[in-house]
Amino acid sequence: FYLTPSQVNSILKANEYSFKVPEFDGKNVSSVLGFDSNQLPANAPIEDRRSAATCLQTRGMLLGVFDGHAGCACAQAVSERLFYYIAVSLLPHETLLEIENAVESGRALLPILQWHKHPNDYFSKEASKLYFNSLRTYWQELIDLNSGETTDVREALINAFKRLDNDISLEAQVGDPNSFLNYLVLRVAFSGATACVAHVDGIDLHVANTGDSRAMLGVQEEDGSWSAVNLSYDHNAQNEREVQRVKMEHPKSEEKSLVKQDRLLGLLMPFRAFGDVKFKWSIELQKRVVESGPDQLNDNEYTKFIPPNYYTPPYLTAEPEVIHHRLRPQDKFLVLATDGLWETMHRQDVARIVGEYLTGVHHQQPIAVGGYKVTLGQMHGLLTERRARISSVFEDQNAATHLIRHAVGNNEFGTVDHERLSKMLSLPEELARMYRDDITIIVVQFNSHVIGAY
Repeated sequence: FYLTPSQVNSILKANEYSFKVPEFDGKNVSSVLGFDSNQLPANAPIEDRRSAATCLQTRGMLLGVFDGHAGCACAQAVSERLFYYIAVSLLPHETLLEIENAVESGRALLPILQWHKHPNDYFSKEASKLYFNSLRTYWQELIDLNSGETTDVREALINAFKRLDNDISLEAQVGDPNSFLNYLVLRVAFSGATACVAHVDGIDLHVANTGDSRAMLGVQEEDGSWSAVNLSYDHNAQNEREVQRVKMEHPKSEEKSLVKQDRLLGLLMPFRAFGDVKFKWSIELQKRVVESGPDQLNDNEYTKFIPPNYYTPPYLTAEPEVIHHRLRPQDKFLVLATDGLWETMHRQDVARIVGEYLTGVHHQQPIAVGGYKVTLGQMHGLLTERRARISSVFEDQNAATHLIRHAVGNNEFGTVDHERLSKMLSLPEELARMYRDDITIIVVQFNSHVIGAY
């Protein structure tokens, strides 16, 4: 099919969301100006999720992207639950007590998060009571453990990731008398999700990453050019440190079977993830849960098989790697994105495209034609096309949409080719997945004046 530019735009803009931070939120001037986010599905239904929220009882803003596999159930659960676990981990002891007392006496709770959601970002009403009870058990334990020290953000992030993953596993083992919920908790645990989450508070930026989504900082150099700084490392076979970590955790006799064809036990691309209890539970536990579970679970091929060479579980962890960065005035924006973006674009190009979009200043690269033989006429055509494109290049109102347009429509000259974009966006569902992955992007813009004043 040939899509018109307006059809292309309506597909690209369907899931876009923007949030501008109010200048004064009553507590402090924020180092975040706002953010743009967007998603482009390749899977049906999309397996990626995104979240953004302001912490109301502590300072700071949370933003995250989640990439699901073997279905969207785990990514969905993590996208709606993880921020609560992080927020609770950061709360001072008195606030935790206040919240617990309110629950006990049936009073209204202090709101913990203000969510910034697109209407398509779904929350499961059916599971909210179950999720709340698990979260409450967590904060009760935090109250009992009170050491009087203020929680370190790094520790809070690590504890929240691990605790939520533990609760996902536990809920699936315990099951639920309600058959719908029982099936839901099992689907969440047997599917999996990676997570890349940023917490921004003043000039302190923490990124907690589990899996292969990525965080990247866009930095404006003194000459006005753009560079990219990595704020996360992929947990997969390309990361030698990660491969060594996995090998250290298992007997030497398993060395050859741990990573095969660049996958964990020959099956899983990411080496860290939420859920995926197939790689965490003992064989006995897996069998017991599947056998006593609902029939739909038994019919699912994925739950029945045991990974090959499965001797010393767990093989997988949800523990994140946390990187802390002190923001500087030249740090202009942060990009969080699932691997669907990074498979198609280099971080340096991402930094330049977003930087130019946000500043409206287009640094003309010399037209590169690689090894192609180009006639004068063709070169004239390329330059004319480029001039026309510059006039329309900032038609997007959203930086994440602008980036998706480039990720899907770039040609070999690094420019958006409408025909290519049209072809890629009109692929039928069953074909789209062969050409690209789901793409989810959040672009956070920083307030350099506020950062400079620190």
